[in-house]
Amino acid sequence: MVYGAIDLHSRYSQIRIVGEDGTVLRDQRVVTTAERVVGAFAGRGPVRILVEASTESEWVAGTLEAAGHTVIVADPNYAPMYGELHRKVKTDRRDVTALAEANRRGWYRPAYRASAAQRELRQILRSRRHVVQLRSGTISLMRSLLRQGGYRLGRASSERVAEAIAALALPVSLATTLAPLQRTVRALSREIGRIDARLAKQTAADPIVARLQTVPGVGPVVALTFRAFVDRVDRFATAAQVSAAIGLVPREDSSAERRHRGHITKAGPRELRSLLVQAAWACWRSKTSGTLRAWVDRVAARRGKRVAVVGLARRLSRILYALWRDETTFHPATLAAAA
Repeated sequence: MVYGAIDLHSRYSQIRIVGEDGTVLRDQRVVTTAERVVGAFAGRGPVRILVEASTESEWVAGTLEAAGHTVIVADPNYAPMYGELHRKVKTDRRDVTALAEANRRGWYRPAYRASAAQRELRQILRSRRHVVQLRSGTISLMRSLLRQGGYRLGRASSERVAEAIAALALPVSLATTLAPLQRTVRALSREIGRIDARLAKQTAADPIVARLQTVPGVGPVVALTFRAFVDRVDRFATAAQVSAAIGLVPREDSSAERRHRGHITKAGPRELRSLLVQAAWACWRSKTSGTLRAWVDRVAARRGKRVAVVGLARRLSRILYALWRDETTFHPATLAAAA
């Protein structure tokens, strides 16, 4: 078998091809385009190629697979892949040499490759998040400018900011300064509405998302984000693995009789972790959360609200996984009976 490796970058990538015995067949730097990358492996027959998971890795893997090669997208955090824990000298050529040897010897850990449908959903959610952040930042700037002039906007939803500002008797100069920001907020709100309409169609067509939304505090965005991250429920053996992948489990440093647990690891997708914490607050306030509300009340009494809500977010991640796995919906009475 022939083995290949790519140290992938956005403009130029280092490529190395070795034989069964480790003999170097090709070692070159190419422009990172589909034509050049495929051409670098041409004439070698089917090649098993190792590439680190990155922003560009999926399209490169798909392009090479379409050309008849086998591609392994590897977890870049797997230290044995490079043969040493701390690299004092790091270059593209050294990296690709280590990747080629790891490919030949099997010293790698494959990263999970999401399906095309869920990759598309992640892109939609990411664009929505960015537009929402732009709108929030613009509104924050408007509030700041108003405070500098001695005015306060008060509580107002994003959709009612324009009405709240119109109710203030602002001087002409300040009103003129705020006008383009108000137009920006209105334009961003329209774009968010269009994205939400697109997501609503996907929500209506996906029974898994409908089941996830039966959990108190879990709305379409939380359910879709969880759906996009997990992708296939069978890739996790237990609900605890899902919580760990999202970064909602405590750090631990234990040995023998000593046991020390710290703050959560915060590994995995930050956005999903943040959304689950927000969902936990909403679930805590909900009157339909059954024993979950009583449970988080007890934890809050012992450990405080912040610890309690993170604990509830962890529990929600496990409940969502279980609902998906068992193809069922959330029933407070059933949860109470099982508690």
